[in-house]
Amino acid sequence: MATSAEWHEDYHKMSEEVLNFSRALKSLQEELEAVDWYNQRVQATSDDQLKRILAHNRDEEIEHAMMALEYLRRINPVFDKHMRTYLFTEGDILEIEEKAED
Repeated sequence: MATSAEWHEDYHKMSEEVLNFSRALKSLQEELEAVDWYNQRVQATSDDQLKRILAHNRDEEIEHAMMALEYLRRINPVFDKHMRTYLFTEGDILEIEEKAED
C-alpha cells in the first residue's frame, strides 16, 4: 500500500498514467541522488580500485537516470518540448530560453 510520503493525493483517485509519471520522476530522483553519492565517494577514497568501481557504479546510475528521463520525454509533451529546446545546444542557456520564448 502506498504511503503518504510517496503520494500527496489519494492514490485511488489517480490514473495509471499519473502513477507511472510519478514513479518515473521518483526513479529519476533516486538515480540522480545515487550519482551524487557515488561521485562523493569517488572523490573521498584514496583506494584506486575502489575509486574505479565507484566511478563505474556512478556512471551506471547516470545511464539509468537518462533512461528515466527519456521515458518522461516520451510520455509528456512539456518534457519533450523543453528537452528539445535545451539539450545538446551550445551557448548561453538563458539566451536559448529568450529565443525560445520569442
